[in-house]
Amino acid sequence: MSGEVCGNTPVEQAIRQKLTDTLNPVHLDIFNESYMHNVPPGSETHFKVVVVSDKFHNMPLIQRHRMVNEALSLELQNGVHALSIVAKTPTQWEESTKPVSPSPACRGGFGK
Repeated sequence: MSGEVCGNTPVEQAIRQKLTDTLNPVHLDIFNESYMHNVPPGSETHFKVVVVSDKFHNMPLIQRHRMVNEALSLELQNGVHALSIVAKTPTQWEESTKPVSPSPACRGGFGK
């Protein structure tokens, strides 16, 4: 997957902690995709999260996304501009035959 797995950055740490506390994931990847956008180097504004949790069992995708958005509501209000979410159950994750798709290139905002 193209993208940068985050390290020890404050927003990444907050995202990891909140998703771990809320969803107890069996798998969690956090990618800082800010470098793909027109932001200063080192920005933490665009993220992709891959969350695999038993808590998603029998839950429609929209509810899974709402759970993730709710857990990260403070970050989404304070600097995280975009959040791409892959939310699967452990069974779905194990049955998945293809890797998580990379996010599309930034179009410059406003549909350009």
